[in-house]
Amino acid sequence: MKIIDRHQLIEQLNWRYATKQYDPARKIPAADWAALEEALVLTPSGYGLQPWMFLIVDDPKVRAELLLASHGQPQVVDASHLVVFATKTNYSEADLDTYIALMAKVRNIAPQALDGLRNMALRSVVQGKSDIERRHWAVNQTYIALGNPVTSAALLGIDATPMEGFEKNRYDEILELRARGLATSVIATLGYRNATDKYATLPKVRLPHGTVVQHV
Repeated sequence: MKIIDRHQLIEQLNWRYATKQYDPARKIPAADWAALEEALVLTPSGYGLQPWMFLIVDDPKVRAELLLASHGQPQVVDASHLVVFATKTNYSEADLDTYIALMAKVRNIAPQALDGLRNMALRSVVQGKSDIERRHWAVNQTYIALGNPVTSAALLGIDATPMEGFEKNRYDEILELRARGLATSVIATLGYRNATDKYATLPKVRLPHGTVVQHV
């Protein structure tokens, strides 16, 4: 079922940019934000394992603390919403079994019917990787999640800014993530651009199509 056509898709992707200045007075409507949260939940991942947690930072005091750990980038406090993408630091067999049990329940099948999937994921992700490799795998999965709300927001006419320029260890401390087996990977701010943001009207700079896209 087609909701928007290809022209609208490209138009919105050209419209979006990494917003530098947000209008702090404009908040994303609750219904739109609920849809963006659901877009986060619906993000694809390897084997469907979802080795992450999305923290929506609503508390202004916490956001002010995080601003100090973000090199003073105002998006952290001015945007309507701040999302911290946290990665599970040691995805385990227990995590896998929790997911398998959930799949069996949702699809109304016996857990034993999923033994093939479980064993494949166990060998590939849990037993087949060192602690460092498993952590890298989980971080890579989390970056997949970053793209979902950024693109979804653009389709709703909402601005977004993916951000890596911050102190991850300080974020972990402020949000008390280590005790939960989590670590910050990346963040995103979402809201509405300020009319004074000069970057909003600059043309996009992308490498030529043929340089980055090849048919093999």
